[in-house]
Amino acid sequence: MPPETPPAPDARSVLAAANLIKRYPGASENALDGLSLQVGEGQIVGLLGPNGAGKTTAVSILSTLMRPSAGQLTVMGRGVADHLRPIRQVVGLAPQEIALYESLTVRENLNYFGRMYGLKGGALQVRVADCLAAVGLAAQADRPVAVFSGGMKRRANLAAAIVHAPRLLFLDEPTVGVDAQSRALIMDLLRGLQRDGTAMVYTTHYMEEVEALCDRVVIMDAGRIIAEGAPADLRAGHPDADSLGDLFLKLTGRSLRD
Repeated sequence: MPPETPPAPDARSVLAAANLIKRYPGASENALDGLSLQVGEGQIVGLLGPNGAGKTTAVSILSTLMRPSAGQLTVMGRGVADHLRPIRQVVGLAPQEIALYESLTVRENLNYFGRMYGLKGGALQVRVADCLAAVGLAAQADRPVAVFSGGMKRRANLAAAIVHAPRLLFLDEPTVGVDAQSRALIMDLLRGLQRDGTAMVYTTHYMEEVEALCDRVVIMDAGRIIAEGAPADLRAGHPDADSLGDLFLKLTGRSLRD
C-alpha cells in the first residue's frame, strides 16, 4: 500500500510522483492506483511487474505522454501540469518498440530528433557524433536503419533517446532481443550516464540487469507498489527467496499474465 502522505521530494529529486491514479474510460478498476515514486540525480530505479501490473501506464504518465486521473507529478522541481513544454526538453524515452524511421540513416534519425529538441548547427552535429560513437554506430552512421541487426536497432533507439542529453531517461526493455555485445555496450553506456547524474527509470524482465544496474527496485502489481528498496535489502528482507527473480515470483505469483 502506498503511504497516505508521500514524503516531500528532497533537493536532489529529479522525478517526484505523489499518489498517481489512472482510470481509463469504461474501466471498472484503476490501471494505476496511488503510485508514489521518487528518482534522484544519478539514480537508476528498476520498475518491475508482471504483464498488466500497470508499468506501461506508469511510464506513460511519468514520461509526460499521458495525464493521470489524479495525483501530482514534478520533474526537476516543476509541476508537469504547468510546465509541460520545458519539462519535455529534459526527458528522454527509449520505448520497447523501435521508434526510428527505418528508411532514414541513423545519422538522419538523430539529426531529426535533435532538431525536435531545439538543437541545431554545430551543437547538433557534435551531439549526433557523440551519440553515434557512444552506441558504437559511428561507422554505420550513413546506412539506413532498415538494414540494421536487432542489436544495432536497439542501440540506435537509445541514441535517439539521449541525443538531447536528458536529465531524466525512461528505458522500456532496452536490451530485449539483443546480442551479448550490444547488451554489454548498453549497460556500460547507462553506467556512464548515471555517473554524469542522469536519473533513470528502467523496466525489464531480466533480473540480472536489475541487480547489476539499479540502486532501487520498485515492484508493481494491480497498479500498486507492493515492494520497494535496494535489491540487496529486498533479498535480505525475504530470506526464503534465493534471488531477486525468486522474490519477484513469490510476491506476484507464478500464474501466467497473458
